[in-house]
Amino acid sequence: MATQADTLGVPEYRINKVIAASAVGTMIEWYDFYIFGSLAAYLAPKFYPPGNDTFAYIAYLATFAVGFVVRPLGALFFGRIGDLIGRKYAFLVTLSIMGLATAVVGLLPTYATAGWFSPIALIALRVLQGLALGGEYGGAAIYVAEHVPDKKRGFYTSFIQITATLGLFISLGVILITQASMSDASFKAFGWRIPFLISLVLVAISLYIRMKMKESPIFSQLKTAGMTSAQPLKDAFTQWPNLKRVLISLLGATAGQGVVWYTGQFFALFFLQTILKLNPKTANYAVAIALLLGMPFFTVFGALSDRIGRKKIMMAGCLLAVICYLPIYHAMERAVGNNVVSVTSTRSKVTGAVSLTPMTTGQGGKLVPAPVATNPNFPAIVGLIFLQVIFVCMVYGPIAAYLVEAFPAGIRYTSLSLPYHIGNGVFGGMVPLIGLSTIAATGNIYSGLYYPMAVAAMTFVVGSIALRETHGAKIWEEVEHTPQPAKPTLQDRAA
Repeated sequence: MATQADTLGVPEYRINKVIAASAVGTMIEWYDFYIFGSLAAYLAPKFYPPGNDTFAYIAYLATFAVGFVVRPLGALFFGRIGDLIGRKYAFLVTLSIMGLATAVVGLLPTYATAGWFSPIALIALRVLQGLALGGEYGGAAIYVAEHVPDKKRGFYTSFIQITATLGLFISLGVILITQASMSDASFKAFGWRIPFLISLVLVAISLYIRMKMKESPIFSQLKTAGMTSAQPLKDAFTQWPNLKRVLISLLGATAGQGVVWYTGQFFALFFLQTILKLNPKTANYAVAIALLLGMPFFTVFGALSDRIGRKKIMMAGCLLAVICYLPIYHAMERAVGNNVVSVTSTRSKVTGAVSLTPMTTGQGGKLVPAPVATNPNFPAIVGLIFLQVIFVCMVYGPIAAYLVEAFPAGIRYTSLSLPYHIGNGVFGGMVPLIGLSTIAATGNIYSGLYYPMAVAAMTFVVGSIALRETHGAKIWEEVEHTPQPAKPTLQDRAA
């Protein structure tokens, strides 16, 4: 029996090619975006004044966060292009911008060579990365969703959801392989540049693949019928019914999803390296293995959402995160074995910079600076991060399908992209910075969890009350009943 996709000329065998082409490009963009964070422990001293490692680390995380903050602007700019011109064109441009910005980071001079030019240029490139990613994700998710049957949308779009974690995994993998191929001194001196420069090759391959792709059939038919929006920004955000969907999607879905994603993967990495003093390479291995084990579950929960609904799974993921984060991070501290009981912070009288020092109990019960952990329980660390990744899969696996189904096709790119990137870029992307800053202010090593727990709790409450279930939505009906242009008559052809 033919599906809606077959009706509009998208046979099942082509869907696999569509997903592969979309996912590869999106994965590369996430790789580019997250290589920046994966190298935080190495690059913070390179791009900021020496002498205060904690200040450099927090300043680097602030630079990292800039890319998240500007993502909503990229969502608006490229979302408008995607709704006016097409999905394909928009994410070809975003991929090119991301690849070039990432490669240039690998060529930047360090602070020791160029002074303040180095961090300023780094911030500018980070802004370009954020703008590009703001346009990429919505285009890729919608492009896949507008090719596949209504009843399998959660399953098929979950492959796009895998790309974010896959990009982080590959960034860690490239770092570990590069480190293994040279001495630690060589990696710190110049080897850190290699993961950034590899982006050029990856982007070139992806652009070649994407250039061969056709426009989404739903958008093509809407455009042919003259039903696309002439003012997608105005239609998306000045009409209350759609604006209401945007606000509910943000507060009742993407905000909680964003903080769960970044807590379970990035904050966990920073917490292990900076607070628990686990060797950075060991921490990278632990997170990489946990991500590899967890990635298939994006598809599991995406497919399950086709059967029981998107809302139930996403809300369950948020609730589990709120309940389980504190016990999990206490268990992580025991697994590392450093018995970090507090963090002291000191402020430089000269620079005003804050320095963090994790403290442990020494001889005689006195608090002393925690050393690098020497005997961690590696399997337990991997298992605890894996559990957090499962929460990520629950909230993230179904969310692309939900967002596509929540908004009409004519303004879908614009409407979908804004709540997604505010939820992920602002609420989620600020998790590492807010987390470490809160720890610095309180001295409590677990206080960094309060922010993501509060946001996830808010999303659970708002989503449970206001979020509508969408998994029965039939987005193909928007085009199956659009008026088709009349075929030219013999007289027309003669004329």
